[in-house]
Amino acid sequence: MTPTDLPRGFEAYASESVPQAAVGSPGKRGELDLRFAAAEDGRTRLVRDYARAPFHVSGTLGHDPHPDAATVYVQSPTGGVAQGDRHDVAIEAGPGSIAHVSTASATKIQSMARNYAAAGLGLTVGRDAHLEYVPEPTILHADARYAQDLTLEVGSGGTAVLSEVVVPGRLARGERFEFDRYRSRLRVSGSDGRLFEDATALRGAEERDLLGEFDVYGTLYVVAPGSGPDLAETVHDRLGAHEARAAVSRLPNDAGVFVRALGRRSGDVTDALHAAWDGARVELLGVGAPDPRRY
Repeated sequence: MTPTDLPRGFEAYASESVPQAAVGSPGKRGELDLRFAAAEDGRTRLVRDYARAPFHVSGTLGHDPHPDAATVYVQSPTGGVAQGDRHDVAIEAGPGSIAHVSTASATKIQSMARNYAAAGLGLTVGRDAHLEYVPEPTILHADARYAQDLTLEVGSGGTAVLSEVVVPGRLARGERFEFDRYRSRLRVSGSDGRLFEDATALRGAEERDLLGEFDVYGTLYVVAPGSGPDLAETVHDRLGAHEARAAVSRLPNDAGVFVRALGRRSGDVTDALHAAWDGARVELLGVGAPDPRRY
């Protein structure tokens, strides 16, 4: 998927011109290409870091509990994602590498009067590699229209952790479920073909009753083909002590597990998902997940 493909449900917005720079023009089309490779000493190195505004990368960090892992925090000098923005992200963890990618702050989807914003993310995990894409929450401002498509390809022996947390407005201001439309789709394939697909589609005020007393929605995917039921049990045991309402299920085709979480605050949901991630990481890598609040 490229960010210029038309997402289902966004047809009515596609023909709307925007008063600022044209859709997908310079300054409106962000590109990010990150590639990680395992060096001879076993440590992971960032070997490509092409970034075009609004993305910025300032190298890797070495604070991961796993001594061979590399961490990248993607930064943005802008105030958020605006109408007409199109983002194209490619992240590859080469064979034997261990990479963790996050964002330096929440992604703010700004209010929109015309058109929409979209992102296409292509993630690739090489043989016996491990990739984590765990960004900070996405905040949907009033009248926001945002679609993202993620594809994940996992090589033999590879594993991945993906996370998304959606906040339906600037909650501290009393802005709740005033966004227009949000759509996120994930398609995952392994060395033997397609593993599973999943999608989230939200329509502003229509979700008030659907989510009941909760505001924030989150999902964690732990993609580990052939992991069996033990991984689900480990993750389940980590969820009981948190404020969010969360549950874990096994993915189709024995592809791993996923966690759904609902909470009143973004911190409740992110804490629950982090606990699940931490438990899964111990199973997969032998060490827990990094705590971003310490750095």
